[in-house]
Amino acid sequence: MKIIRILLPLFFVTLSGLFAQESRVFDALTMDSKILGMERKFAIYLPPGYEYSQRSYPVLYLLHGAGDDQTGWVQFGEVQRIADKAFEDGTATPMIIVMPDANTGQRGYFNDIKNEWRYEDFFFEELMPYVESQYRIKSVKKYRAISGLSMGGGGTYFYAMHRPDLFSSACPLSASLRNTSFDDFVKRYEGEVKDKGQLKVYFDKHQALRQLEVIDIEKIKSVKWFFDCGDDDFLYEGNSLVHIAMKKKEIPHEFRIRDGAHNWTYWRASLPEVLGFISQTFHQ
Repeated sequence: MKIIRILLPLFFVTLSGLFAQESRVFDALTMDSKILGMERKFAIYLPPGYEYSQRSYPVLYLLHGAGDDQTGWVQFGEVQRIADKAFEDGTATPMIIVMPDANTGQRGYFNDIKNEWRYEDFFFEELMPYVESQYRIKSVKKYRAISGLSMGGGGTYFYAMHRPDLFSSACPLSASLRNTSFDDFVKRYEGEVKDKGQLKVYFDKHQALRQLEVIDIEKIKSVKWFFDCGDDDFLYEGNSLVHIAMKKKEIPHEFRIRDGAHNWTYWRASLPEVLGFISQTFHQ
């Protein structure tokens, strides 16, 4: 009996240690936003060991596509399974993954043209500071990355363009990259905004190729870029045009075209590559 009394505590300590090392996902967390005037949801992945360690971790902001919410990457993207495997295999470094909800109130990752719905301001001024104060995140450019699919791929591209000081790497997947002429843009929005100067400012900031004309190229070069889009994806052309423009401007980037379409099968295969790519950036 003495042996049993000695071994049982050791058994339960070992068992609890194993459970403590498992990753955890919370997909219905909330925070208050003064900018948007509402409560906002987000999901978070905490890597194995987070619960009992004292270390801080790099962070990946992972954006969903149109029609999904913060649970998209959790449910359909299988982020926990894929990240766990990448960290166990050593192909990626353990990190925290934050997945915000951009499908409440109004869909999208940007401020609207009247600056009445200010989602981009919310992301940078409220979401990021809140998350990075609540979790053990290394809150510096070197250890911060962003990625996303479709609408979230467009958000990834423009967020890294707008704030290259915040991200060490950006990985747009099957990105929705807007490219229209200014005349067409004016026709679309002139009923809402009469000031052509205001329209021009918004146009310059939200058109993929135009960004490469007006942005400080040296600042953009401080971000490590990784683009991935399927050869049967309807957004293939926009991604290819950005790739060509970046090549002409000698902006280093990786550009992948694989067999596939605009679906979760493709993006689940992309995520391990993204985790490996941004991990290399974290280690530099």
